[in-house]
Amino acid sequence: MPPDEPLVNLRFPRRGHFPIWATQQTVWQGGLRLPSGSASHLQMSVLNLLVRRFGDYTEPVQAKEEVIVHCGFRRFQTSPLYSQHSSASKHKLARFLPADGTTMATMYGPIIFPPASVLLFKQRSDGSHHLLATGSLHSVDPSRVILKRVVLSGHPFKIHRKVAVVRYMFFNREDVLWFKPVALRTKWGRRGHIKEPVGTHGLMKCQFDGQLKSQDTVLMTLYKRVFPKWIYNPHVPGLGRIQNVLCEEEEMD
Repeated sequence: MPPDEPLVNLRFPRRGHFPIWATQQTVWQGGLRLPSGSASHLQMSVLNLLVRRFGDYTEPVQAKEEVIVHCGFRRFQTSPLYSQHSSASKHKLARFLPADGTTMATMYGPIIFPPASVLLFKQRSDGSHHLLATGSLHSVDPSRVILKRVVLSGHPFKIHRKVAVVRYMFFNREDVLWFKPVALRTKWGRRGHIKEPVGTHGLMKCQFDGQLKSQDTVLMTLYKRVFPKWIYNPHVPGLGRIQNVLCEEEEMD
């Protein structure tokens, strides 16, 4: 929390008669000190959360699937993107939340100062919340680049030494001309490039660094920058039910 952060002091009538969620905070003389929210807290940005999947949750979690995020004192519902966590300037998109290791979850949300603890929950059909992942807020950075990797494949149609006519990768002449600067590779390790289109149905003449085999496959790797969905719902369904259960447990104690 920055030093100029405004604070609000809450006073309770008697010590021990405050909600159970307040027991996790620092209490001074029967009171509770909470941040009131500065002007920056009202602004939206891109949050990058460094999370690790919880071991008890075994179901697959797809990217852009709705989850409930508890980040610091914020509670909201959103659809994050998952990507690799590395020191590089560009990061590969993960289609699913990995079962092991740390992963970066990117989403839109209000600005929060790191480091802040993070909990991800998945809502079940009966309204209950199941813990999905834990972690912390890594950064608030909209310039972080997430790339989606797509591989196009084609097959050699005619082979003459290091030159081959490839088909089934494209189906019109315009696409061949558009992707002509992109490098080619094969499953057997050959490297090449597109020389020119052949005809009007997507055939193309390609040059390689060696002679191709008829059973080889020609591949083209493409990358596209992706962004998280613009979804931010501060109303968390089922949160009132959780608070009621906590209050009942407090009364039983």
